[in-house]
Amino acid sequence: MLEKTGVPTQADIESVFPSDERLLKGPVAVIECFQRIPCNPCATFCPTGAIQPFKNINDLPVIDESKCNGCALCLSRCPGLAIMVADAAWSADMALITLPYEFSPLPKRGQIVLALDREGEPVAEAEVIRIQNTPAMDKTPIISVAVDKNLLKVVRNIRVAPEKESRHDSAGVVCRCNDLDLEQIRELISQGFTSIDELKRVSRLGMGFCQGRNCIPIVLGELSRALKKPVEELHPGTYRPTVKSMKLGELAAYDDSDNKDDENNGSEGGI
Repeated sequence: MLEKTGVPTQADIESVFPSDERLLKGPVAVIECFQRIPCNPCATFCPTGAIQPFKNINDLPVIDESKCNGCALCLSRCPGLAIMVADAAWSADMALITLPYEFSPLPKRGQIVLALDREGEPVAEAEVIRIQNTPAMDKTPIISVAVDKNLLKVVRNIRVAPEKESRHDSAGVVCRCNDLDLEQIRELISQGFTSIDELKRVSRLGMGFCQGRNCIPIVLGELSRALKKPVEELHPGTYRPTVKSMKLGELAAYDDSDNKDDENNGSEGGI
């Protein structure tokens, strides 16, 4: 029971969840506020008037689902973290759940996290689709995650799993010539720069003195993991001469006459 465990029953959840028909029309707020307490920020800050004004500050929230557009402003203002936004129309198989998240560190867009039920137990993996963290959110970050539609009424929180160990320190410098670290590279890949040549154009990766000898293999590994493709299938990028760094003085002093003499001697010896 809620009074003893702090966890709502399935009947409690069903009593506040919108109908399947409404869920399939787009995002809508779900207010899991089951006890009368003096609290009304959700109604005060609702920009569409979907959450009806309270006659008594102890009233339970009443929402007009036809007016709710899923903006999540009430979610960020709720001091009890009792509100989420559910969207069963997000895709054919997946639903989008938007939740308050007050833990540190924040996950990143595209990161796979653990989806938790109302008892805090993992039930599935979920992908982080969007992160909202602005002063307007009153310092409560808002995380949107994609989950299987069958888990729409089950998932109520997320947990960021420890990252798997990598060959390279996430804070380490990858491209020493242009001072690029691994986090910068991963961020560019998440923005859609998914080839070595694209990364070169936006960051000058591999365009320093070493011509990518150190950084390109590392970045190819990151692209392989992000794109789920073998490294062998990825293009290593375009190399332009001079591949080996040389001073202009070395080029000016270069004398090719010895090579020509060897060629002539070899030709004469073969006749």
